[in-house]
Amino acid sequence: MASDLPTKESSLPNLAENLTASVHRSAGAIALRQDGQALTYAQLDEACAAFAGVLADRGIGAGDRVAVALPNIPAFAIVYYGALRVGAIVVPMNPLFKPREVAYYLNDSGASLLVGMAGDAAVGAVDADVGFVDVARLEQLLGQAQPRPDVIERDGSDPAVLLYTSGTTGHPKGAELTHSNLQTNQEVCARTLLGAGEGDVLMGCLPLFHVFGMTCGLNVAIGSGATLTLIPRFDPVKVLDVIRSDNVTIFEGVPTMYGAILAADSAQGRTADLASLRLCISGGASMPLELMRSFEERFNCVILEGYGLSETSPVASFNHPDKERKAGTIGTPIEGVRMRCVDLEGNDVPLGEVGEIVIAGENIMSGYWNRPAATAEAIRDGWFYSGDLGRIDEDGYFSIVDRTKDLIIRGGFNVYPREIEEVLYEHPAVAEAAVVGVPDERHGEDIRAYVVLKPEARATPQEIKEFTKERVAAYKYPRTVRIIDALPKGATGKILKRELRRDV
Repeated sequence: MASDLPTKESSLPNLAENLTASVHRSAGAIALRQDGQALTYAQLDEACAAFAGVLADRGIGAGDRVAVALPNIPAFAIVYYGALRVGAIVVPMNPLFKPREVAYYLNDSGASLLVGMAGDAAVGAVDADVGFVDVARLEQLLGQAQPRPDVIERDGSDPAVLLYTSGTTGHPKGAELTHSNLQTNQEVCARTLLGAGEGDVLMGCLPLFHVFGMTCGLNVAIGSGATLTLIPRFDPVKVLDVIRSDNVTIFEGVPTMYGAILAADSAQGRTADLASLRLCISGGASMPLELMRSFEERFNCVILEGYGLSETSPVASFNHPDKERKAGTIGTPIEGVRMRCVDLEGNDVPLGEVGEIVIAGENIMSGYWNRPAATAEAIRDGWFYSGDLGRIDEDGYFSIVDRTKDLIIRGGFNVYPREIEEVLYEHPAVAEAAVVGVPDERHGEDIRAYVVLKPEARATPQEIKEFTKERVAAYKYPRTVRIIDALPKGATGKILKRELRRDV
């Protein structure tokens, strides 16, 4: 079935023009805060123009890839909008990555430069033979650069960001998010979902290298002239303090963050005064209804849930503030987006029955970077196949039932079992391995590895865990390792992970 949504031949501007537009409206307003420091829109724009100069001096321009591996600090925004300014494509990555992960992202994207912190990021850049800028030297470089105040014109269909994501059948793939994808998604979110504008203060504790924090935090704030107050690493006590000190009006987080904030506030023995909050939004995973109820009762605010993926920029559906909220659902499609639930043949399933959620609209990526076969599998007749199972009620509200993929979401971070299994197989004692997600009160899900050792080989669960921990980011390694005699398999020899999950 072909999409009946019109194809948007975008003439939207370079995403970086959101910043220059906000400068023209209110140059002296605060764009970014962090730990008592503040950057006005004019100061942020000047820094971005200077970084554009740094890139231009290195011969980096339209279509080139610039990688950034930084926590939530102002430098991330400077690199992000500075790279977009010269027409480059931003490649965000987790600053916790180990060298092998960094090198993979750089090699696959063909990045010309990485901006990050000394350590693993620098080693990964050397391994990939890619230029590296230590963020500690960034201010010095900006001061020496010849600023490039102009924003390079880009077509809406040009890629702005390569956001890496993956299923369970291979290495991470770069989702090509265009200027149009990101521009329309942030604009619709700001206008119809958050009502964000000048005077609003958004909490920036979601990682900016993740699509949720990038679009709903950074791009929404800059596009609407609001303030984004940054926390480099999530700490629930600090979040409570910053909400009060910075008069945060919009909080965005994943369910585990809400649980941690609630627990931290309870531990303080008194309810924090969060009167400045007017709206909370949640995504990344389904929020337990009891957690939602407890948080709302304690802090007298409303939590609205939404849904999206890296490939959808990310927001696809939402419990809209001007409509009935149905707790436990992901709401209805946002403006410019359509969603359906389909069977294996791509036909709509009846209301209330389970099918795969497919999505069409202005938010859908143009494809996976240099992977035409994967793109053709994911996008069919204009519809993106999400891999998520859901149902639709009589009012058009969607609910997530399960995931068709084996993706693990630990504390809001995506963990792909195949990637961890590849590392486990590198251990000299490991013959077979399988990784699954298991329920966890703190993180939503945690990671468990089942391992079969080679004959006569010796290794302890702790040794295998430490081996993996040294090779992947801290949130990815299995917290528990179980050594077993054999993995359950089907008639074709395929490992039956559903049998392993019954061991929970």
